[in-house]
Amino acid sequence: MTKRIRSKSKIERRLGENLWGRPKSPFNKRSYPPGQHWQRRRKQTDFGLQLQGKQKLKGYYGNISERRFRRYYYEAARMRGDTGECLIELLERRLDTVVYRAKLASTVFAARQLISHGHILVNEKRTKIPSFSVKDDSVIRVTDKSRNLAIILEASALPERDAPPYIEVDHKEMSAKFIHAPKLEDVPFPVRMEPNLVIEYYSR
Repeated sequence: MTKRIRSKSKIERRLGENLWGRPKSPFNKRSYPPGQHWQRRRKQTDFGLQLQGKQKLKGYYGNISERRFRRYYYEAARMRGDTGECLIELLERRLDTVVYRAKLASTVFAARQLISHGHILVNEKRTKIPSFSVKDDSVIRVTDKSRNLAIILEASALPERDAPPYIEVDHKEMSAKFIHAPKLEDVPFPVRMEPNLVIEYYSR
């Protein structure tokens, strides 16, 4: 288990929000930052707001490494259209995000584990790379041998969230079809995301 996965519960408390909208989030019981000196925090500067916006978006998608997240920014900046919208598109195309959105995993961290252990197929090909970019009309499904895994069955039954309209889900077949990349307003973020702050942070 990596350090990033072990510390995921602290991400929400550090950012001051229930990042994934989970009913059992530790933030619901301890809605203050971790550490003994949290009371000393001062009013945030513009840089602090930009940094927090970046950390929030980066943390939501499984606490992506800084190097890879910066790459997403540079790639989004080269694409046509609004850079913030393009950044969200790239993040929503990640295979671990699609598996999570399709309710084949209860968290993006669990989705990443399923993929790296070989339980997920993309267009009938086994893919073990969580950051794999899913193309339009691609079909993602659980392998036949993994359909009865408790972690998958429990995730599909979760009542707290539904699959977004840009992903067609067939829980009977344990599969999902990524129809198209969404716009920012179409993504079911449980908290307010501000990709414009991320752009401002990296374009300083």
